Amino acid sequence: MTSNSWISRLGAPLIALVLTVVPSVSPTHAVEDAPRVSVVSFGLFGDQGVFRREATGAAQVVAGRFGSGPVNVQYNSKKGGGATIEALAMSLQVAANGMDAENDVLFLILTSHGSRDGLAVKAGRLTQTLTPANLADMLARTSVRHKVVVISACYSGVFIPRLANPDVLVITAADADHPSFGCQDKAKWTYFGDAFFNVALRRARSLKEAFVVARALVRKRELREQFEPSNPLMAGGANVQPLLIASP
Repeated sequence: MTSNSWISRLGAPLIALVLTVVPSVSPTHAVEDAPRVSVVSFGLFGDQGVFRREATGAAQVVAGRFGSGPVNVQYNSKKGGGATIEALAMSLQVAANGMDAENDVLFLILTSHGSRDGLAVKAGRLTQTLTPANLADMLARTSVRHKVVVISACYSGVFIPRLANPDVLVITAADADHPSFGCQDKAKWTYFGDAFFNVALRRARSLKEAFVVARALVRKRELREQFEPSNPLMAGGANVQPLLIASP
């Protein structure tokens, strides 16, 4: 039956009733059924201000699109800071303690310089390396089932084999063999952070849609500036993606 014939069979009072009732009921069910999204965002490398700004801006975008839970942003500076490996482990555990471990979503954002060994942590004189094994252990200890991990760093694809599975969606700014770009001190975003968080995720209805758009934007910018492609990656998360539908 076409929509026109369906409407023609309904009386005007009934149509008015449908239009009145549906909007008042649907949002209630949507709110009740939606998981809470807790955001933890760390700018790990203090010598460039871009990582502080990206960690802060990315958390705001994610919370605005998906969030109904707490947001924890930490970052380092040239003088120091608290965004260390130990602080990350503690922050993830604190977030997890306030979550429904089976139904809520833990959304982790990390931005820094990267290498094939992992992510650089620089807070004043303190230097550390967050390895894929370190991060995998931290996330496992939270006992939260559904997680999203977005890593904006060179060679960040090295984290995918240790982290990605049906319950953990991993998005990285580069594959395991290439750098990413845009980490100048005074920049507001890296190339990937700008494309994914600042542009695509503000409009996209899902993380997959945002990633597809962001990957194309990054590739276009790299070609224009004659950089070797960073090859952003997305892996895992088959059980997570249906839980995260962005607000209109």
